[in-house]
This record gives sequence, structure tokens and C-alpha cells, in this order.
Amino acid sequence: MSKEFIVDQTFVGKDHTQVRLPKADYESCTFEGCDFSNGYLDNQNFMECEFIDCNLSNANLAHSIFKEVVFSHCKMMGLKFEECNTFLMDFHFLDCTLDLSSFYGLAMKNQKFERCRLVEVDFSEAQLKAALFHKCNLERAIFSHTDLEKADFRTAINYTIDPERNRLKKALFSKEGVFGLLGKYDIVIA
Repeated sequence: MSKEFIVDQTFVGKDHTQVRLPKADYESCTFEGCDFSNGYLDNQNFMECEFIDCNLSNANLAHSIFKEVVFSHCKMMGLKFEECNTFLMDFHFLDCTLDLSSFYGLAMKNQKFERCRLVEVDFSEAQLKAALFHKCNLERAIFSHTDLEKADFRTAINYTIDPERNRLKKALFSKEGVFGLLGKYDIVIA
């Protein structure tokens, strides 16, 4: 049975915590003020869609495709993005709360996180070449064997990154942010 194809639709204020979003290919759709928390977004295809002021916390994303998807002002705590279908994966996060989410092992070149809370997010073994962390809070975020080549942390705060366990070639940091690279050495800089 093939999936329904839904294009150029706007969904406002829908509650999908108990009733799942119909399985379909969604293209150029907007989801505004929708609640998917603890729900099922698995096996869906989202292409050129936008999620605005939605709650996706702890939703099941298994095997879903996110191609050119923008998340704005969304609550997205506890999501396991590594369970998504990685084919053509491309998303942008703007003013989102992604605490306790995981991007373990994902290839996300040029990924953009702008003004996001990324507290305790797992970026272990991810490929984040040229990623942008603009004004993001990375408190207790996990970077382990992560490729951060040319990543931009100049306006990010509260990160701790071990230069010996991560690839940082040509990554960008502010002078104030250098402390996040030296924390493991327990040194005092005055």
C-alpha cells in the first residue's frame, strides 16, 4: 500500500499525542502549534516542511525522512535523530529546545543550530563539518570522536570539547570560548 501524498497543506494546533499523524509523504507543508509529544512520527517523509512552535518531545522518529525541514521555536527534547532515515537528511533548527536529544553517528555537514538549547545532547561520532552553533547553549553536550572540522562555535556557550578526542581542524572559537577546550586540564587562566 503506497503512502498518501500531501502537498502545500498547513496543520494548525493539531494534537497527535494519542492519534498518530496519518502516514504520508508531506511536501511543502507547515505544522504550527502541533503537539506530537510522546507520539509517533515514524515512517513518515517530510520534504521542504516547516514545524513552528510544535512539541515533538520524545516522539518516535524511526525511519522517517527529513529533507530540507526547518524547525522553529520547537520543543524537541529526548529525540533520537540517529533512528531517522539518513537518506537526504537535511534540517535547520532555529530557537529550539533539543535537550537530551541524540545525533549519535550522523553525518550532518553544514548543519545549522541557531539560538538553540542543546543541553546534554549527544553528538558522539557525528560528522559535523562546517556546522554552525550560533548562540547555542551546549551545557554538558557530549562530543566524543566527533568531526568538528570548520565548525563555528564563536557565539556558542557552555561547551566542553576535548581536543584530543575530537577533530577540530580549522574550527572557529571565540577567545572566551577557549576555556571550553581546556577544562580537562584543570588549569587556571587569569
